[in-house]
Amino acid sequence: MSHSTVSGGARGGGIGAFVRDERAPALPAPAATIGGFGWLRANLFSTPFNALLTLATVALALLIIPPLVRFLIIDAVWEGADRDACLVSEARPVVGACWAFARDRLAYFVYGSFPIPERWRVDVFFVFLALSIIWILRIDAPRRDLAAWNFFVVLPSVSIVLLSGAKLIGLAPVDTTLWGGVLVTIVVASVGIVVSLPLGVLLALGRRSTMPAVRLVCTLFIEIVRGVPLITVLFMASVMLPLFVPPVWTPDKLIRALVGIALFASAYMAEVVRAGLQAVARGQYEAAAAVGLGYWQLMRFIVLPQALRVTIPNIVNSYIALFKDTTLVFIVGIFDLLKTIEVARADPQWATPVTSTTGYAIAAIFYLTFCYMMTRYAMRVERRLGVGLGR
Repeated sequence: MSHSTVSGGARGGGIGAFVRDERAPALPAPAATIGGFGWLRANLFSTPFNALLTLATVALALLIIPPLVRFLIIDAVWEGADRDACLVSEARPVVGACWAFARDRLAYFVYGSFPIPERWRVDVFFVFLALSIIWILRIDAPRRDLAAWNFFVVLPSVSIVLLSGAKLIGLAPVDTTLWGGVLVTIVVASVGIVVSLPLGVLLALGRRSTMPAVRLVCTLFIEIVRGVPLITVLFMASVMLPLFVPPVWTPDKLIRALVGIALFASAYMAEVVRAGLQAVARGQYEAAAAVGLGYWQLMRFIVLPQALRVTIPNIVNSYIALFKDTTLVFIVGIFDLLKTIEVARADPQWATPVTSTTGYAIAAIFYLTFCYMMTRYAMRVERRLGVGLGR
């Protein structure tokens, strides 16, 4: 209240009251609730159990982070021409990560065996892909309808011509067996991510269809694919598929892996989308039918926007899992980033006790960076749409 009523002394021989004219001064907040100390108390030490978890986390961080920093930075070897630079010696009794090996093999990690004179095509593909992703993911970007056409039509078409080659426009053909490293990882992940959502939506709608044949086919596909591990699907696509088609129609190994991963991811995405469809209230369907909307209009304008909105965390989780699962393609002989690291670490020129660990650290940093960016973008979209806590 802006004024206070206070008992006063006698006025005119009696006891009365008066109203204070000035505002009472505001009292400062308790010191324990403001500043850094207040934040720590509210977030990390609010209860005895939270305090115990905080102390355990700090102890675990002190156990892991200092040795990791020493290995990756302090004791790391940054310069060198061969394995001798990363071996223990009197001048260097402790050797950390062999970043000299990483610098020497960096081009191989990125391009694989892609011909050196043609690697500019890979660079153009990376730039085009990055610009297309930024355009389509920015919520306030202009002409997002054109961004969708660019991402789903123009980008794949241009990328195929750019990477595979076309003699008509002067680009030398490059066989997919020469692709490798980050290039293959990005291509496999991009194809799986782009194909899995629309195909997963169709499978989810088919599983909920009132037509028995469509529902049966979609259900069998989803359950069979989800019932086997990804490596089985990759082996089927890479080894068994050529047995069922004529040699002329047999696609190369990378295309077979792309098809297998896309189908596998679509089956999981179908269940994610189906969960979102079940979250849409029945009244939404009835209201759409009352105003005369057809089935596809209902799905496009009413149901799917709500279903996909509530399943954003699950969709992103599926994308992150798919991005990490791309490492399995090296088992069927495709040279993704992990496969190039495996080959490079076996090179006698760089064979040291820390070479393998350094290579795996490169892979871990690469996947952590991309998965973290995907997670942060999903959280931003959730906050924009008011979904979840956004933390």
